Amino acid sequence: MSTPIIILIVVIVVLLAIIVGLAITMASRRKKLQERFGPEYDRLVTESDSRRLAEAELTERERRVKKLDLRELSAADRQRYLGQWAAVQELFVDDPTAAIAEGQRLVEAVMRDRGYPAAEYHQTLADLSVEHAQLLDHVRQAHDISDKAKTGQASTEEERVAMLHYRELFADLLGDPAVTSATASTAGTATTAGSTTTAGPAVSRTTVPPETADDDDVVVIPDDGDPAPDQDAEAGGLPSGTSGTSRRARR
Repeated sequence: MSTPIIILIVVIVVLLAIIVGLAITMASRRKKLQERFGPEYDRLVTESDSRRLAEAELTERERRVKKLDLRELSAADRQRYLGQWAAVQELFVDDPTAAIAEGQRLVEAVMRDRGYPAAEYHQTLADLSVEHAQLLDHVRQAHDISDKAKTGQASTEEERVAMLHYRELFADLLGDPAVTSATASTAGTATTAGSTTTAGPAVSRTTVPPETADDDDVVVIPDDGDPAPDQDAEAGGLPSGTSGTSRRARR
């Protein structure tokens, strides 16, 4: 075999190795982006002219956020914000629209304390997508409902959903799992019609037959309709027409 042919074969092998290496690198990078951004990756790919452009956009978001001076909140700041959120949820009972506006303001305050810069709405979503991508669809929904509420076009149920979504982001931004779980028990207290209902994970969801229930047991009556709003109401500490309190068995 002549030398030129050997050189040609070597060049072809090297080029194939480079192509395979690039393909593996791109596949690995794509997988990491999909895992990090989740539904936001799918949304951006759908809305973009090509997958490559969408991935370039997500990579740029990562670069931008990496340059930010993001920091965790102190324990004292977490507790302070939890107390403020409890007040917001109590406000929801009397003035849902004002509570949504205050909840949105509180979320923005936590973001500033965490190190996210003040920016217009779409840039804020892009920044949040790097660390909180799983919540973005709910954040968008809460923002849209908030805009409707300002003009009096949002229903009470829509406002309740917006508050639940803002609470999700608020809890995620707090950053400490122990404090995050406390948002439902410490901050999940709402006063309605002269009585206080405290919602959250502390309330057992175990179904207890009415005939065997003790005085302190909560009897959960299955609903074949749509149980999700009731569960959200209990989890969020927000009043609903079919909240867990109204489903306590009368003995």
